[in-house]
Order: sequence, then C-alpha cells, then structure tokens
Amino acid sequence: MSVYYHKFEVRWSDIDANRHLGNSTYVDYCSQTRMAFLNKNKIGLTQLNRWGVGPVMMHEKYSFFREIYADQTVYVGLEVAAISEDGSIYQFVHKFYLPDGTHCATAEATGVWIDIMLRKITTPPEDITLVMNEFKSENVNVITREFLKTLPFRPENIGPEIFK
Repeated sequence: MSVYYHKFEVRWSDIDANRHLGNSTYVDYCSQTRMAFLNKNKIGLTQLNRWGVGPVMMHEKYSFFREIYADQTVYVGLEVAAISEDGSIYQFVHKFYLPDGTHCATAEATGVWIDIMLRKITTPPEDITLVMNEFKSENVNVITREFLKTLPFRPENIGPEIFK
C-alpha cells in the first residue's frame, strides 16, 4: 500500500468569507492532487490523449474536522479505496493534513475512465491499472458497474416548459 501526498500553500484566493478554506477549494485541491498523482506516475494529459482516455468524477463527498486557514501548508493524500476488476471504475480517498499531522478533512471521490471519442466507460490501459494497484488502500474494495447505481442521486429530467 502506498499513499501519494501533494503539498499546497493556502492562498488568499482559496479562502471564503468565513476566513477558512472554501468548500470549492477542497474540490480543487482533490482534483489537482489526482492530476499531480497521474503526472508523477507518467500518466499526464499528453499520455491520456495518446491513449484516448480520460478520468471522470461521478460523485464526491466530504467530511470536515478542522479549519484550514490562509498561509498554512496542507498535504492532501490520495489512495485507491475501491476499484473494479478491469480498473474502469475507481474510488479515491483524499485526506487533508497540516504539517504536524492534524487530520482536517476527508473526501471520497468515485470516478470512471472514459473513451474520449465514444464518451463511454472503458477499461484503462495497463499502465494506469498498474499505478492504481500500487496505491490501493489496505482494505480496498472491488466494485462493479452495479455500484454506480447505488450512488445517492439519479437523473430526473423535467420538461423544458418549466423554464419559460
């Protein structure tokens, strides 16, 4: 089991009206941590484009424990908490820490790999699967496409006349 950590220096623009890290910044930090993780493991945008695949987040949820303020250093961890047998569906856990080890927040992000041209879920190249397997948590779960149906929200289309 390996955990990847990405370091952030909290900027003024990362703070909300309550003078702590804003909710949208947590999302941005998780996203940047995932892309830095892929880049560090030689799976950057150039390589993803070459393979014709891309990561898509389907669901994210957060729990907050301690406030994070401007000018603090924050480390955001990444580990694979769940993955399908073919690697097409995955779940990351991100934990936010101060340099002294204080655990400030946890995020869980569920995603899929898609074929960029077909816009459909696809099995990622073996290079991606190998890296994901290296960063599995100790208690990694195996998930299937049926798992995606258990996410808490489903699409509910409405008639466009409501907007008139």
